[in-house]
Amino acid sequence: MNEQEGHPVILFDGVCNLCEGSVRFIIQRDPDAVFRFAALQSKTGARLLQTHHLDAAMPDSVVVIERGKLYTHSTAALRICRHLSGLWPLLYGFTIVPRVLRDSVYRWVARNRYRWFGKKEACLMPTPDIQARFLE
Repeated sequence: MNEQEGHPVILFDGVCNLCEGSVRFIIQRDPDAVFRFAALQSKTGARLLQTHHLDAAMPDSVVVIERGKLYTHSTAALRICRHLSGLWPLLYGFTIVPRVLRDSVYRWVARNRYRWFGKKEACLMPTPDIQARFLE
């Protein structure tokens, strides 16, 4: 299954510890397995970025592809929250905050994420129980 089959795709920085933690967080709060995942550094990630005319060297943002539209930065994060279980969908209300303000906070965290959370040498290797949610 993929985005064209109704599943939003999340492209994430596969070597970022914060991003990997975020993917695990999303999976735990996505009991209906709505999302599919691919690292920005993967062949699938690069192909999807190219298809949507985005620079493949753009690991400063999570990317969500949903219903043929591409979302980045804070908008992508808020669109993810909209699909999660619990009270997380309430965060989608922050879309009323001007994007320039939301994205400035997002970019500040993104610029510092390796320093604060660290970086790995290789992308996340999904465990067998979640492997089907990752695009090859």
